[in-house]
Formats: sequence, C-alpha cells, structure tokens
Amino acid sequence: MRSSGRNNDSGRGNYRGAGGGTSQPKSGGKRDDKQRAGRPRPEERRYDVGGTGGPGGKDERGGGKGGGPKSGGPKSTGSRGAAARGGAKGGPRTGAKSGPGAKGGPKGGPQRGRGQAPARPREYDAQVEERNRARHNKPQIKTPKTFGDQDGERLQKVLARAGMGSRRACEELIDQARVEVNGQIVMEQGVRVDPEKDEIKVDGLTVATQSYLFFALNKPAGVVSTMEDPDGRQCLGDYVTNRETRLFHVGRLDTETEGIILLTNHGELAHRLTHPRYGVKKTYLAAIQGPLPRDLGKQLKDGIQLEDGYARADHFRVVENTGKNYLVEVTLHEGRKHIVRRMLSEAGFPVDKLVRTSFGPIALGDQKSGWLRRMTNTEVGMLMREVEL
Repeated sequence: MRSSGRNNDSGRGNYRGAGGGTSQPKSGGKRDDKQRAGRPRPEERRYDVGGTGGPGGKDERGGGKGGGPKSGGPKSTGSRGAAARGGAKGGPRTGAKSGPGAKGGPKGGPQRGRGQAPARPREYDAQVEERNRARHNKPQIKTPKTFGDQDGERLQKVLARAGMGSRRACEELIDQARVEVNGQIVMEQGVRVDPEKDEIKVDGLTVATQSYLFFALNKPAGVVSTMEDPDGRQCLGDYVTNRETRLFHVGRLDTETEGIILLTNHGELAHRLTHPRYGVKKTYLAAIQGPLPRDLGKQLKDGIQLEDGYARADHFRVVENTGKNYLVEVTLHEGRKHIVRRMLSEAGFPVDKLVRTSFGPIALGDQKSGWLRRMTNTEVGMLMREVEL
C-alpha cells in the first residue's frame, strides 16, 4: 500500500465528487484536472478501432473537445494504440484508417474501404470484353485424318445395327467371305463403309442398313386399306398408331379380303413392288361353289375379258374340294382393283371368301388375323432382290 502522505497530496483528486471534501488541497486541484483532460480515466475510454474514435472526429489519444495534443505527437502513436485497443473487442475493422490522416475529414465523413476497387470506365470494360471474344473466336485448326475420326463406320458395326447378329457374329460373316460391298467381297476386318451410299449384301441379299421399317400385317376382313379413314372406319393406321415414323401400305386389299399386306417407310421399295414392270406375284385362296369345269384353269391362264382389258392368271390349282365347296389358289402379277373376284365372277364362279397368302417371296404362314410382325433381314433382302434393289 502507498503511504497516506503521498495520497493526501495528489491521490485524492482521482475520485469523482471529492472536490467538495475538506481534505482536497486547493493548490493541487487545478493541476490534476489538466492532467486528466489529456488522459481520460479507464472507465471513460472508448475502444472503437477506427480513424476517429473521439466525439470530435480525432484520435482517442487527442481526447474530446478539451485540451491535449492535436497534431504535434507522433503519427504512429494513434494507429498503434487503436490497433492494440481494438484487439480486445474482436480485432481491427477492415477498410478503416486511424489517426489524423484518415479520409473523410476531421468530422468523421464517409470513408472508402480498402477492399473496394475504384470504378473502371466503360471503355476499359469494352476493351476487355473485345479481347476475350477475340481469344475464343479463333479459327478451328483442322487436324489430319490420322488423328481424327475416319470417314464412315466399321462394316461389322453397320451389320450388327441392321440386325445381322452381334459384332462378333458379323466379324465371322466377313471372315467367311459372305459379305460384299458395292459388288466386291470383303476379306479383311475394319473396312469402313457409308451406310447411306454403299450397297452392302450378305449371301447375295441386300442389307437395309438405314433406319427403314418393314412390317407384315394379316389384315382382317372389314378393315379399310388406308392409313386414315375420314368416315371413322377401322383402317391400317390403327395397327401402327404407336410408331413415330410414318408408314404407308404397299398396294391395297379389298375391305372384305383378308391376308397379308406390307407396311414400310421405304418409298422406293414400295413403288417397285407395286409397279407392273417388275411383276411381283401375289397368291390368293378363293372359296367358290362348284362343280368346276376341268378347263377353268386354262381359261384363267389364257385371259378373261374384263371391263378394263384382259386379265391373265399366272397359276391356278384346286387346293381342296368338299362336295360343291371348292378352295382354289390363284397366282397373278397384276394389281388391278378386285381383279381376282372379277375374273372368277366373269368365269361363272362368284367368290365367297378371299385371302391373300403371299406377296412376292413373303408368305403369310401361320400368322394370326390382325397380328403385325416385323420382317426379318432375310425377307427384306429377298424383297429387294425381287425388284432389283
């Protein structure tokens, strides 16, 4: 503890409210007040970290509006003290300056933080954007073909996509010399072809390498041979409504005639199959009433005079005979309207029921009425060979 003598001389002035006491010396009171004006008491200090801590916008070391050094002290004292005092309250604030050199004037105006860059002119931003565009709009360098993709696709990949089997099975077809491209037999693996331009054959049959669809439908009786019917009757389009690709029928069948009818999106193939030049044969089974003369087949082969000219059958035979009921087979290459019904009716034997059992090399077989099936690659190749495709 300090001695009571020294406290009586200078220590009593440190307490508030002591000025009214009888023990305070009159001569030391003014000197102590001047010292306290320059150095505030601990409970009166502000611990704000910044440029202007005092009420007058000056450094805390400079005091309030009263006395104390204004600008004569060292400049580093204020900043060092502010940083030291700011550590007790969470560290110094970013973007603020301390001391009399802080921006904003002595009255504590707005200050610019350190993290904010000065605004750039629009001309400079435009130049930067133009340089970036020029950097990314450079002409593309054309690499040699040895480093890029070669033209065409591998032959085994094209064959596998066409449904000829797996890639390994297609490679075996090539090894067996069963594949030819543009009339030349391929003897090595890795040959590249263009599916849209090159003609590819397997065992002499053309492979449909493009996205063509081929279907065979067993049309029931009462179905109209159109893809759409304005009268709302059942038509061929009702059997392929879930297909995204537009299909069209190859030829027609009478509404009451049953049997096979082909659907495809291969326009050239459909055109050739119905053209008289290629003479694609169609076979029908007709149920008629007898008795039949023995020369009925000869009459049909020689030709029957119809309203639109002669009609000749390529083949005729009796398939079944039960009493007066006969089932006969008629083959012809013409495709005129109702031609089989008109020929037999003109010969004196109206048709009770008519079914087309084959269209060229495609047979109806045991396909049920109303069923749609996808044709095999072999069948498609046979059709294309039939019309020289």
